[in-house]
Amino acid sequence: MKAQVLHKYDEPLTAANWVQHEDVPDAKISKPTDVLVKIGGAGVCRTDLHIIEGQWRSRMDDNGGLLPFIMGHENAGWIEEVGSAVEGLKKGDPVILHPRISSGVEIEHRRGHDMHGSGTFPGVSENGGYAEALVTSVRNVVALPKSLEPKAVAAYADAGLTAYHVAKRAAQVLLPGQYVVAIGAGGLGHIGIQCLKAMCAAEIIVVDKSELALGLAKESGADHLVKADGNEVEAVMQITKGKGAEAVIDFVGEKGSTKKGIDMTRAGGNYHIVGYGENIVVPALDLITGEKNIIGNLVGTWADLNELMSLADRGLVHLATVEYALKDADKALHDLNAGKVKGRAILIP
Repeated sequence: MKAQVLHKYDEPLTAANWVQHEDVPDAKISKPTDVLVKIGGAGVCRTDLHIIEGQWRSRMDDNGGLLPFIMGHENAGWIEEVGSAVEGLKKGDPVILHPRISSGVEIEHRRGHDMHGSGTFPGVSENGGYAEALVTSVRNVVALPKSLEPKAVAAYADAGLTAYHVAKRAAQVLLPGQYVVAIGAGGLGHIGIQCLKAMCAAEIIVVDKSELALGLAKESGADHLVKADGNEVEAVMQITKGKGAEAVIDFVGEKGSTKKGIDMTRAGGNYHIVGYGENIVVPALDLITGEKNIIGNLVGTWADLNELMSLADRGLVHLATVEYALKDADKALHDLNAGKVKGRAILIP
């Protein structure tokens, strides 16, 4: 089968080519619980850029390394073949895949938290979906309603799932008359805004440096738009009458957004960190006197992904996508790195 393969890291992200379109061994079922999926769409994520620049090297290069490597952890498609223990799925069924494969028997897994405990992560810790097919576990499969096609929802598998997970956690304690800030309105942010709009009545403030992203935020339901021009904290404080927001969701997590995000958070409020790239540095006394909470968010559960598909089926969330052929993965990655993608880039074999 054809796949896009990463052969070496590029820390400065300046190389003309990052992946190569080539023939690789066909994906094959090896366990009774395996499912072979014909890829209909694979999302291109900023995490893929972090993989290329080597940020995940210590996690991936365990005793010899994974390179050459096939990225792609946001995958949807059609059932091609199922293992002997799989029931309820047949060839041709459209599905979206939860990104992490777990055993299902550890206490975390039995509680529904497959992101914790042991497991593998196709596209991060083993070969992923930048290919024509992928093998996963029946535990990871979410059947798609007839209204949704794989290429239109693939990026929900991580970006959408992550955005839904954090929006759900924030929305559970947000009330009418309160405020929530979303820092970043790109691939994750624009989904998070829609999820917040669907699940709570707080006013949504969106902060971004890109006019393209702010336009997408407005389309997604933002109540207030703030340009990240160095004065975004002051602008948010003005909107919130000098008190800050009850919740801040930082989809960026770098280039100073963490300090600004915490500064925007109201006393007693929650700062949710999603994006990454820098350390969070805050005096302990500030957290104590402000009683602010810093909450990490790691993707989401299988149940979260199922719930998100229900919102999508009802038309309450829409994923903005730009389609690329699988052979054009390098262009998609470079466009993402240059900020040229409105929403999410999707590779289609």
